[in-house]
Order: sequence, then C-alpha cells, then structure tokens
Amino acid sequence: MAYLGTDIESLKVAAEAIKAGKLVSFPTETVYGLGADAFNAGAVARIFQEKERPSFDPLIVHISHIDQLSRLTRSITPVVLRLAEAFWPGPLTLVLPKQPEVHDIVTSGLDTVAIRMPNHLVALQLITLSGTAIAAPSANKFGQLSPTHHKHVTKQLKGVEYVIEGGSTTVGIESSVVSVDEMKIQILRPGAVTAADIKKVIPEVEVVDFTKPVDNHLPSPGLLNSHYSPKKPLYISNNLDLFAGKKYGYIAFSGDGEMSGPAKVFVLSAKGDFAEAATNLFRALHYFEEEEVDFIVAEPIAEQGIGVAIMDRLKKAAFQYLKD
Repeated sequence: MAYLGTDIESLKVAAEAIKAGKLVSFPTETVYGLGADAFNAGAVARIFQEKERPSFDPLIVHISHIDQLSRLTRSITPVVLRLAEAFWPGPLTLVLPKQPEVHDIVTSGLDTVAIRMPNHLVALQLITLSGTAIAAPSANKFGQLSPTHHKHVTKQLKGVEYVIEGGSTTVGIESSVVSVDEMKIQILRPGAVTAADIKKVIPEVEVVDFTKPVDNHLPSPGLLNSHYSPKKPLYISNNLDLFAGKKYGYIAFSGDGEMSGPAKVFVLSAKGDFAEAATNLFRALHYFEEEEVDFIVAEPIAEQGIGVAIMDRLKKAAFQYLKD
C-alpha cells in the first residue's frame, strides 16, 4: 500500500493505477471510495475480494462528466437530466437501466446500474484523468464502519495499491440512492438529498420516500438490516439510567441535557445542526472503536430531513446487537 497526496502529479499516478486494473482509495464528499475501472471485470472483482463483500450487493459507478452517462445507461430521459442538473455533482445516486457493456459483476446481475457524480475536486480529477468511469463502494470491510478520513481506510484495508490522503469528508454519510422513471422517483437509500429536495426540483413527478425493500434483491448498496457496524456493541437510547455503573461512550446529538453517566461523550453538533451531525456520525463511531469503553450508546434524533439518513445508519449499525 502506498500513499498519495492530492496534487495533480499524485492523481496522475493514481489514474494510471486505475487504468492498469489496480485499486485506489479516494475521497469524495460523502465517504472514501475503493475504486477500480468500472469496465474492467477483473479489477472490480478485486473490490469484492478486498472488502469481503457479497456478490449480491451492487456497486455505485462514479463519473466526472454528464457525457459518460451514455456509456453506462440506455435511459437518459428528461427526468434524469433534470436530476443531474439539480444535484450533480453531489450526493445523489441514480439507479437506471444499464448498457450491455456494464458487466454483471458491477450490478450484481441486475439490469440496472447505480451512477453518481461526486462533488469533490480530487474525485472528479481522478475520474477524468483515468479516462473511465470508476466503480467504488465505501473503502471499508463489508458491514463495518464507513471511512470519512484516509486513516479509517488504512485501519481496515491492506490490499489496496494506493490511498489518496484527502483528509476528512464533508457530508459524512453515503449518498442518497433513487430509482428513476418518468412518472416516479423512489428513494432506495436515504442520504443528504431528501424526497422534499427532489420534489422541489420536479414537482410534477411522484417522489416516494425511503421504505425498506421487501424482496430478496438489492437494487442499491446499504440496504441490509445490519451494516455500518462498529466492532463494539452499539445501542440507541436516550435513557442513560439503563446503563448506570457501566463504562460506555455516548454519542449525543447536541449535548443538551444531563450526561453524567458516560465515560466519554462525543457531541455530533453543539448547535443541533442535522447536516453537521451527519458529517460527524462515522467519525464518532470510529472514535469510540479506539477508546477504552465497553460499548457505545447513541442518542436517537428526529427522523426528518437528513435525520432520516442518520437514523438509518444508526439502526443498521446497532442491528446485530439488538439481541444482546
């Protein structure tokens, strides 16, 4: 594993690695991605191997220019273009019918492909310099905490050729994912772009808010019940009396109220800002993984706006510990 800066010469090295079928971890505004040439099936297979990711979980393909859409999808409709104009570059992923050239390993055998244009200069430069679209899930072991800093990547992954040291991400949770047709847009995974945001841009189209999928096929990453999990037990509660006398870390939304019980406290946003809380969520979970606490308790927050996405990540992170 080698480390690269964010200067143009370093990005040229990373781009050549992508062209050669190697893996490169790079920053986006959401989380760090583990990237490979989206049209190189062997390189994409290495993503699954390095992450220990199940083959049924599809990947998101990242582009740097709208012209790349035609190589990936056969459905560039007016609605798609309006969404792209409004939210790209940015944390919105569109699930669209794929072109035959897109290998099944990228889409987990589905006839759709997930596409987004990240709002991060380093990511956009890397994609452009590589001359291809880059398939990139989060740069972590499957089911574990998403990386919002390059140090989080190196903590989990060892078989990556290059890690671009881009510091902390700004959004801090994975992109919103939506399926798109001309009459309906459905949110498959909640994120910073909400149903209300989309409705403002395209008021005449039905927008279906996030609901848990009921079939056995995953049209989007991040839909399993258990995901984004820290190595220490995580519980969601605002009743700290339940944990009296125990050594735990507490993730507080704004820091309001009495918090004398926890061994340590991480406040997501002192001013109670939902966007800032989202930025700090995985940072807090990584922090308590390293601290001397026996488990983690997270304060629930209101499920409104981006709060839906924050609680989605917390519920998935805590799911495997519900039986304890």
